[in-house]
Amino acid sequence: MPASVPPVPASPASASPVPASPVPASPVSVLVVGSGPTGLTLACDLARRSVDVRIIDRSPGFPRSSRAKGPNPRSLEVLADLGVADRVLAAGSAPLPMRKYRDGVPVADADPAASLRPTPDAPYAHGHLIAQWRLEEILRERLAEFGVRVELGAEAVGLSEADGLVTVALADGRSIGARYVVGCDGAHSRVRKLIGVPFEGTTTPEQAMVCGDVEVEGLDRGIWHQWFDEDGAVMLCPIPGTRAGWWFQAGPERDAAGAPVPPSLESFRRLFAKHARLPAGRLTGATLLSSYRVNERLAGRYRVGRVLLAGDAAHVHSIAGGLGMNTGIQDAFNLGWKLALVADGGADPRLLDTYEEERLPVAARTLDLTAERLRATLEAIRRPGGGLDTAITGETAGLGVGYPWSSLAGAGSTPRLRSGDRAPDAPCRDTATGRPVRLFDAFAGPHFTLLGFGPGTADALRAAEAAYGPVVRAYGVDAGAVRDLTDDADHARTVYGIPPAPASPGTLVLIRPDNHVALIAPADAAHEVTAYLDGLTGAPAPR
Repeated sequence: MPASVPPVPASPASASPVPASPVPASPVSVLVVGSGPTGLTLACDLARRSVDVRIIDRSPGFPRSSRAKGPNPRSLEVLADLGVADRVLAAGSAPLPMRKYRDGVPVADADPAASLRPTPDAPYAHGHLIAQWRLEEILRERLAEFGVRVELGAEAVGLSEADGLVTVALADGRSIGARYVVGCDGAHSRVRKLIGVPFEGTTTPEQAMVCGDVEVEGLDRGIWHQWFDEDGAVMLCPIPGTRAGWWFQAGPERDAAGAPVPPSLESFRRLFAKHARLPAGRLTGATLLSSYRVNERLAGRYRVGRVLLAGDAAHVHSIAGGLGMNTGIQDAFNLGWKLALVADGGADPRLLDTYEEERLPVAARTLDLTAERLRATLEAIRRPGGGLDTAITGETAGLGVGYPWSSLAGAGSTPRLRSGDRAPDAPCRDTATGRPVRLFDAFAGPHFTLLGFGPGTADALRAAEAAYGPVVRAYGVDAGAVRDLTDDADHARTVYGIPPAPASPGTLVLIRPDNHVALIAPADAAHEVTAYLDGLTGAPAPR
């Protein structure tokens, strides 16, 4: 990890900051700015770790826009760990088949999720369709269960750092003090501007789109309808949980000079009639209208002193593949446990540098992936039968994202797994009770998990729990341990690349709180686990 972190610079003049008020009497450990999916995921993760967290948002009320289409398989794993996946699944729907039209006539149907099935190591075969406002509502409900609520109408306009404290000035004259601040406040992030972090990249005006929530009569709500013509397109996706709500996306109308026409009910009706060849009057309402241009931008840094960035505040890219909200949720899951250890656990603040080390390369790769998927999709829709299914690939599921390059990636590997990789799931059985237990059930919660494969690991498992208490939860896999799992079908050994018990004296696998592999060690090298955890929770770095 880097040896030092520079202080927060003076706010740039372009941000027009309001001078900070005197430091409040009772600063919090973490202040989250922005209550979209990224900020809410982070706040939930911190709150369940008993971190003193506040979350604010400049908006006077909670938005009702559908916007993002829903979590991908990796984000569903994150939401399951937070205890809300069942609510999300109940409130939304499986991905819908896509019907492509040309000249108003159906030419092809596609169902990218039809052939996908859960596997022992990945319980969510595909993403889930849910309106963003409903997902945010579920996350706010979960946050409230920890006693934390979003504070609306709180606009951050100034920021200063001194004496181990960040003071955030609000537009109404109040101020909030915090040991750490995380900007989850979107692509136009005020926090990012206040700390002077560049947001470099490109905007492509010709790749524009108009969007909104609309009501449409007489369309099959079991289909995502996509009308593509040589001179434009209209796409209508039904919004789960609504009677007549649809998410409208289209290439904009353009005026005589070629400039996009601002979105409106009238322009939506004209586009609908032109491309769907259906009566304009069947589109009966349009709200939450917005325009979209393809932006590809990446923050130059994710951390400046005690201030960090996450989600769209740190990266924006093409919507192809649906990775915007998902990348933000996964940013938050990476950051939460590290911030908790530093803010309230006494860990070395340099641990926070691994957040940028791990997530910035993922964002850079996401920019490349979404740009490539956008090019492929634009090419596909020029042909009859092409559609948005082109944007969906195995990579957009998020299950292959790992951090093998990270300084937190400890020693060890197996034929199937490296340190830094996503830790796979597997169905097992509780040895004592016989009830089914998945590895993800063992991982869920704000702790490290130490897996011990084989009876040779039992002593190391007992010692780890005794030494680290609630920080580490130890599970044996056919180990004869206190908390033991039986791997009847060898699913766990297979996905972790562990040989059958007679061929191996035992293997220890330490799983991080964000469910990535920290290290892999033989049973007789339990000291490697101890050294790693001591380095992470104390002053020294693990590597």
